[in-house]
Amino acid sequence: MAFLQQWRRFNFFDKEVVKNPQTSEIFNKIQDIDITTCASGRGQIIFGDTRGILYFLDRSMQLTDFKAYEERVTHLHQLKQHNILVSIGQDESGINPVIKVWNLDKKDKTNNPTCTRYTRAIPGSNNPSQVSSLTVSENLNMMAIGFMDGSVTLIRGDVTRERHSKSRTIHQDKTPVTGLAFRHSQRNTFLYVVTETCTLSFNLTGKEPRKEVLDLHGCPFHCSVMSDATQDNQFLIGRSDAVYFYQPDGRGPCLAFEGQKTILHWFRGYLVVVTKDSKTLPRSVAGEGPPRIMDIVTVYDIQNKFIAYSAPVPEVLDVIQEWGSIYILGGDRKLYHLQEKDTQTKLEILFKKNLYIPAINLAKSQHYDYDGLIDIFTQYGDHLYSKGDHDGAIAQYIRTIGRLEPSYVIRKFLDAQRIHNLTAYLQALHKETLANEDHTTLLLNCYTKLKDNSKLDEFIMTKDKEVTFDVETAIKVCRQAGYYEHALFLAEKHNQHNLYLKIQLEDIKDYQKALTYIAKLDFEEAMDNMKKYGKMLMSEVPTQTTDLLKLLCTDYKPSDKPLVDPASLSGDVIVPPLVHKAPAEEFIHIFVNNSSQLMEFLEHMTKVQQDSPSLIYNTLLELYLHDLAHVEIKEKATKKELERKAMDLLQTSDSHYDIDQALILCQMHNFKKGILFLYEKGKLYQQILHYHMEHDEYDQIIDACKRYGTQDSNLWVQALSYFAGREDNCKQYIVEVLSQIDRRNLLPPLIVIETLAHNSTATLSVVKDYIIRRLQQENDQIADDERLIKQYREETEKMRTQIEEMKTNAKIFQVSKCSVCNHKLELPSVHFLCQHSYHQHCFDSYADNDQECPACAPENHKVLDIIKAQEQGRDLHEQFHRQLEKSQDGFSVVAEYFGRGVFNKVTLLTDSNKSSPARQQSSPASRPVTTPQPISKPPPSTRIPASVQPQITPAQPQPQRAYTTPGIPTRAAAAPYSAPTQAPARASQPVPRITPPQQRVPQTSMQRPSTPDSSKSSPRRTPTSTTPQSSLPGTPQRGASPKPDYSDALNPFAEGGTGKASKPAVGGGTMNPFTGRPYSPTEAAGKNPFEEAPPAGTNPFGDEAEEEDDGSYNPFFN
Repeated sequence: MAFLQQWRRFNFFDKEVVKNPQTSEIFNKIQDIDITTCASGRGQIIFGDTRGILYFLDRSMQLTDFKAYEERVTHLHQLKQHNILVSIGQDESGINPVIKVWNLDKKDKTNNPTCTRYTRAIPGSNNPSQVSSLTVSENLNMMAIGFMDGSVTLIRGDVTRERHSKSRTIHQDKTPVTGLAFRHSQRNTFLYVVTETCTLSFNLTGKEPRKEVLDLHGCPFHCSVMSDATQDNQFLIGRSDAVYFYQPDGRGPCLAFEGQKTILHWFRGYLVVVTKDSKTLPRSVAGEGPPRIMDIVTVYDIQNKFIAYSAPVPEVLDVIQEWGSIYILGGDRKLYHLQEKDTQTKLEILFKKNLYIPAINLAKSQHYDYDGLIDIFTQYGDHLYSKGDHDGAIAQYIRTIGRLEPSYVIRKFLDAQRIHNLTAYLQALHKETLANEDHTTLLLNCYTKLKDNSKLDEFIMTKDKEVTFDVETAIKVCRQAGYYEHALFLAEKHNQHNLYLKIQLEDIKDYQKALTYIAKLDFEEAMDNMKKYGKMLMSEVPTQTTDLLKLLCTDYKPSDKPLVDPASLSGDVIVPPLVHKAPAEEFIHIFVNNSSQLMEFLEHMTKVQQDSPSLIYNTLLELYLHDLAHVEIKEKATKKELERKAMDLLQTSDSHYDIDQALILCQMHNFKKGILFLYEKGKLYQQILHYHMEHDEYDQIIDACKRYGTQDSNLWVQALSYFAGREDNCKQYIVEVLSQIDRRNLLPPLIVIETLAHNSTATLSVVKDYIIRRLQQENDQIADDERLIKQYREETEKMRTQIEEMKTNAKIFQVSKCSVCNHKLELPSVHFLCQHSYHQHCFDSYADNDQECPACAPENHKVLDIIKAQEQGRDLHEQFHRQLEKSQDGFSVVAEYFGRGVFNKVTLLTDSNKSSPARQQSSPASRPVTTPQPISKPPPSTRIPASVQPQITPAQPQPQRAYTTPGIPTRAAAAPYSAPTQAPARASQPVPRITPPQQRVPQTSMQRPSTPDSSKSSPRRTPTSTTPQSSLPGTPQRGASPKPDYSDALNPFAEGGTGKASKPAVGGGTMNPFTGRPYSPTEAAGKNPFEEAPPAGTNPFGDEAEEEDDGSYNPFFN
């Protein structure tokens, strides 16, 4: 039971008499109304009087009324959620009252509310009885009426209509019913019934109401009310000793304050109680009229347990709430307005009295915003801190976490005497996960200063506890304070591998545990930490560290994980395991002070991973050679073993060492076997020879020359120079070297003699045999050259004879069989000057192109390929210089390039440079023609004069073709077949001309040679062929001169040139390769460059003089 003496009194309401807003005078429109009942809701206050009139008062204090009953209105109930008014009154005396339901939104013809229901209120005794109480459900489906005879009638159905509603009496008693109220929950509906002698509740959910007696005490009229959700919708009853709270299943708490209570009303969490004044003396109001009895109106804040207002009011008739305020109807027919003060004003009142707890409770009940509550907590904390209540103050400051800056609180409690309070605040700050690194550091320092290991363990060592602090900061603080176990626990739990290893290695110095911890890490973490701490671990636990590195660089798996993935054993999809291998070369620096472990590690890597990088092999070789150089002389077995390992490493084909670096290492450590092997592997034969020379190893020099002389013949030359410079008796070595030089023809004899001339021990007897052999070889060479010259002169003469025959004589074709199918020739057929003939269809089938003989084409192609290769190589100046520098015989290189035409200067003549007028004349013979009518098959031997025009059988035009003669390149004989009708300009009479080589000659019948005169007088003119012309060099195009231009013809002997011969006007315009000047006219006539005074006009390959150039094409000379 709560006692009112403990409740503080405040004045949170302002009381004033309601005034007319238009005149500012006291509202007196209800002075003459005999009010019997009141109701409020939906923005208006409703009064009922003894004359049956209903009055409606709106917010602007305008009063309207209409006649509802004939006699009086006894009860009114305004619904909150609907604009429905239920009234009970009397139309006639002596009979049951009448229940009327008014729809205030609908008006009738007289502008009055519409009455939707008219029902008699019949009590359970069926005897006329007055209604004592009324309540209506907000969902409009039930209405309860209490009577003076103690009965309660429940009407179910739509209360706004009489149809479909049923009424029944649910309670019958002897004492009047003083109060009724509905309570709705999610599943049940309860009806509270109060009489003067008992308190009941009825569960109306089922068909039959279930009655529950809550108390055997009742209350007077108007002394019961329903609370709101702030008090869990409890039913309140006021008696003279206290106010009681009831639930549907029993009585709850009570508030003990005495006084004769006349009215109970609920307003927004406040309980308004009207009691009779304890003073018996009546009071007069403002000295006017007879004295009136004063009532005390008290407003209780049930939740916060204080009195919000208390003041006397003359003879309170009713308490009404509307427009957010409380209105009190006094006996003087005045309305008193109780206006609640705003929350901020209330709080200021409480702050002035330092009543922070009520202020906090008030703010919460008023749903004050969180920032406002934080301000109250802060003020309350400051107040308690100023009073010295540090525990209470820190409790309030903890409530401000998240809004108030922590430094504001921390500064107040930095004193050592208040460290407990500071610890509590910091713990709460971490619990809310709002602490930063500084807060964590400060809290851990507080624990260490207090030596509170239990709190420290609770804060850190709890495994399942959610972390509310910065782990890294906590580890650092614990480490600095010497709490290594706590630091290790946090580091291991939160995967702070770096900090864990630092503590183990630098503070605890437990190297084995650190190494074991690294072996449990994932591959990337293990590799990084081994790079970082490997040197320290290698110096303390070298064997274990080396073993871990071997595992890390081959196939690493964490030690705390199974070797086989369980997923692969399930039988589902088999995934090949991922192999993690660290690059071994990145860990070499770890072994800086432990070469034996490094050698073991590298040997393991080269054995397991033969494709290791070169750095691994180079380092291992360096270790072998270093130990080999520093091994003592007595330890022959060790030295031999190191030599074997070093040579095995060098000679293994799978080794990936760098040859240059390995050679440097062998030279630094003077490892002879390795040096010679690497020289040989790198094909550095010169260095092998020089190495033996530096050490004066004669036999090894000869052996090296014999072994590598085939790859580098210059070794013998260097050996000769070396032995020639020695003053020792090296006769046997010199003789052997000379024999090899002679056999390989490495040096000219003069250079050999000049080299040996400086050696005093090399006598004539040493080189006698060599000189005799060389002279004999020179004589043999001269004889061979003379024989070849004679052979070339004979071949040249033979070619000149063939050319002359082609110029002057007709070609007789006597071939009777096809060169492809060996069948008898039939028209149409194709003949070549090389004495090969073909059927037309055989030629088309086997020929690669229509310009050359298929039988002679392979040989001609070989010649052309040689010429082409010479053309491509003639401009390789850099290659020429390199060969000239490296060659022992520079003259032979120059002579070779002279022969290839590199130094020739070729002059090309254009049409403007041609002097012969005959070459500028147009002739029909330069164009291919056809014979209109075929002729019968010719005899086996047919002579075709040069003047006869070629015919093609059948008569349709055929493509122009060029033909080849064996030994003559195609491009050199690409001129079309022609039978000129005019003789050359310098001839006195017509001279027959033969078709150049490779010209296709169609099969024709015998015709007489035509002369210029006869061709003009012939009645039949051969029509010009429209056959397309050949695009080969030297082929005349349509409209060209009768004599072809051979300035672009290929010179088969000018290999180094452009491949095109020029037609010089005088002397040929060709450069002399030995003088750098053009040939003189005499030289151009056929000077032999190897003869001093050749006769004018001589052929360099023959004795007879050349004929004067008649302008005809010569495929052998330009």
